Amino acid sequence: MERKDVPEKYKWHVGDILPDDEAWEKAYAQLEGKIDFARFKGTLNTAENILAYFQAEEAFEHEFMRVYLYAFLKHDEDVRVTKYGSYIAKVMSIITRLGQETAFATPELTALDDETLRALAGDVRLKDYDYMLRRLIAQKKYILSEAEERILAQAGEPLDVANDVFEMLDNAELDLPEIEFEGEKAKLSHGLYGVIMNGSDREKRKEAYKKYYAAYRKIIGTLATTYYGNVKADIFRTNVRGYKSCLDRALFEEDVDRSVYENLVRCVNGAAPLMHRYMRLRKRVLGYKEMYMYDIYPSLVEDADLKLSYEDAYELVLKGLAPLGEEYIGLLKKGRDEGWIDVCETEGKKGGAYSIGIYGFHPFVLLNYQKTTHDVFTIAHEMGHSLHSHYSNSNEPYSKSDYKIFVAEVASTVNEVLLLKHLLKTTEDAKLKKYLLNYFMDMIRTTLFRQTQFAEFEERAHTMAEGGEPLNKDNLSELYLGLNKQYYGDAVVHDDNIAIEWARIPHFYRSFYVYKYATGITAAICIANRILSEGQRAVDDYKAFLKGGCSQDPVSLLRIAGADLATEAPFKAAMKEFEEALNAFEALC
Repeated sequence: MERKDVPEKYKWHVGDILPDDEAWEKAYAQLEGKIDFARFKGTLNTAENILAYFQAEEAFEHEFMRVYLYAFLKHDEDVRVTKYGSYIAKVMSIITRLGQETAFATPELTALDDETLRALAGDVRLKDYDYMLRRLIAQKKYILSEAEERILAQAGEPLDVANDVFEMLDNAELDLPEIEFEGEKAKLSHGLYGVIMNGSDREKRKEAYKKYYAAYRKIIGTLATTYYGNVKADIFRTNVRGYKSCLDRALFEEDVDRSVYENLVRCVNGAAPLMHRYMRLRKRVLGYKEMYMYDIYPSLVEDADLKLSYEDAYELVLKGLAPLGEEYIGLLKKGRDEGWIDVCETEGKKGGAYSIGIYGFHPFVLLNYQKTTHDVFTIAHEMGHSLHSHYSNSNEPYSKSDYKIFVAEVASTVNEVLLLKHLLKTTEDAKLKKYLLNYFMDMIRTTLFRQTQFAEFEERAHTMAEGGEPLNKDNLSELYLGLNKQYYGDAVVHDDNIAIEWARIPHFYRSFYVYKYATGITAAICIANRILSEGQRAVDDYKAFLKGGCSQDPVSLLRIAGADLATEAPFKAAMKEFEEALNAFEALC
């Protein structure tokens, strides 16, 4: 349908940010004239001056985020409208200018001795910035001179060109062929490929799989060079600041100890036999003599999908998340009823789903709701993000409100796990129970096992390049194929097509991001189980985590909620959940 035909109750209220485009133009024009931080240069050596600088920067960022959020949401309502794409380009140029204008600040602050920085962190006037100031002590050895920091700020856009090239290749210039689908000829797209891979028609999956990867194979050399360019940009940033490795830099920037990453990889590798067992089960249930990678996506239980209206789906989510208490449920209702959510798929609307939470505004959620089980869980997932933002923004000052990406997927996945366990507990339909168990196993497969496989690929590729080995289509494909065999075992045929899957993964251009999905679901399973077993005390601890923003390092915040990722316990607990779901499914077969 067209957006004009969607009832208002299914649209987000962008007017809560700015009333219209005219107001945006005025706000943007005013913002351009406010990039003036040179007056603070050379003054950041007293608590008074530092506080004044921080407050000025925050005031500017508040106004910046208003114009950014409006442009972002309006663009995604209909990506065909070029005006809002232009708005976003204008806003992004301000980010670059702001980085250049404030390049002096961090070098000035890190030039202060450790004792002074500790004293500033303990100064009551700077209590909103104490975590930031303590982190500066650790960051000092990686901060460059003002001139060098200014150059790096200017180099940000050129260093990200590899991502731009990949997006152009992947979204605009990939020569995907036509395919017959549901009786009609259609151009194979990323979205249609996903639909076919999850469908029950094996011959159609095989056809799509071969055509899809044939398109990537035509440009595999270019994609390898593009990815190598991304890795070289990472290495440049790492070397110029003096980190030991790209992984160490990524972990340090999130304030996460390397032991967390190592615990994840070690425990997931140790549980590989469980994944191999699941693949053997899938092969047996499907009745295939040989099983290929295009066979691992469809549900093992057909015709058990939840087909609910949006209203009924939301009510189900409310019931599933009831263990989180009346306050949490009240906020979910508030979001549904007060314009947080854009529900319907419309012509030109951005695909997929997301939540965006900006300080000073209620969260906004984009959906493209369809009557599927996946979309029911998407409501729970995105509202988890939204309420995390709400709690953080409502309980922390601006400087501590923006929680780290490391914990960004925890609240969303806690909601999914609680909803799933509610459905498993309340359904009396054996077929639906099997479907949900399969859904849970695939959630863990895709989010914990698969993302850890991706993380290992990234780490090894970066290590190869850091050691002076050029990356190319052959060694990258050899590396990926070996990992695929390691993770999925011999129940699956590992062909030449899956060897180049690395070439189509957008997240590889946000280096060392994917492992956070895996640690996120691990923490979420641990937290959800604690909520269900311990009740209010666990809920209170979980809310303390949600309210914590970035008031301390993310691993410590998760520890408050009962998930200590510095130990192997949560990872082993997640593997146990997978095993128990596998046992329960087998018992129903």
